[in-house]
Amino acid sequence: MARRPESAKGGPDVAKLAAGIRAGERAVLARAITLIESKRADHQRAARHLVQELLPHTGNAVRVGITGMPGVGKSTTIDALGLFLTEKGHRVAVLTVDPSSSRSGGSILGDKTRMARLANDPHAFIRPSPASGTLGGVAAKTRETMLLAEAAGFNVVLVETVGIGQSETAVADMTDFFLLLMLAGAGDELQGLKKGVIELADMIAVNKADGDNVKRAKAAAAEYAAALHILTPRSPHWTPPVVTYSALTGDGLAALWAQVLAQRERLSGAGEFAARRKEQQVKWMWTMLDERLIGRLKSDPLLKCRLPALEAAVAEGRLSAALAVEEIADAMGL
Repeated sequence: MARRPESAKGGPDVAKLAAGIRAGERAVLARAITLIESKRADHQRAARHLVQELLPHTGNAVRVGITGMPGVGKSTTIDALGLFLTEKGHRVAVLTVDPSSSRSGGSILGDKTRMARLANDPHAFIRPSPASGTLGGVAAKTRETMLLAEAAGFNVVLVETVGIGQSETAVADMTDFFLLLMLAGAGDELQGLKKGVIELADMIAVNKADGDNVKRAKAAAAEYAAALHILTPRSPHWTPPVVTYSALTGDGLAALWAQVLAQRERLSGAGEFAARRKEQQVKWMWTMLDERLIGRLKSDPLLKCRLPALEAAVAEGRLSAALAVEEIADAMGL
């Protein structure tokens, strides 16, 4: 195992950060996450050692990924669900995966505005995704942030997918339970919903089942349930249920959470839960390796000078893609 770097003057003190996180100090946790998100080489080295130091104290949280179409009420749902859980004695961390974001550090305020009540709860912690980057990079940082939050004593981690495209798959790959939020009006929405997202879902929850909308929400739930029957479920040991709830009133949240716990118990009994966690760890390794190789590719001065010419040659048909890749790989010593 690699030696832990000694704390240089003014550099990150890994041992002190680890102790503060294990003590549940929120300010230390926030600083450690900032360290993880840093692009400085010395910070990245320290971050890797910090995660390794805390690894034995992670893995005990319930990890829930949450996605849904725009307007479905993801933020309101997380706000309400988070409060429901803290009232039950849980400590809740909320993380986001948003590779499309170019927001500045001020996005923390934005996320707290979206989840205003939960942001003021002393038993909750809200952290947005890194300000920008590729999906792989953002997902890797979110995984590390999740581990730090678990080491700090947060026993429920809610991961919200804000971006589009493959971000749903990334979130499903780092969580135990993938929750797909939907609205009433199933016919039109079901047409536009990606089949792949439904197949990832461990449960579909129809929001805004309140007031005059209860009947429509139940009808929508029936349509979604019918759609699920023709798809292959993510797990052979769990049939994704469809529930209705209201983020506004809180009705149905207890039943929703009960399904999350039921799935965990079912998969644990079948041995699938542990297997899924192991698979996630390996995927995390490959994601970080991909990101590191791309980072080296972009930072190596000789490669940076050569890449435009290679791209031009490939675009103009003077050089095959395979030979271009071979030249790049040779330059990287691969």
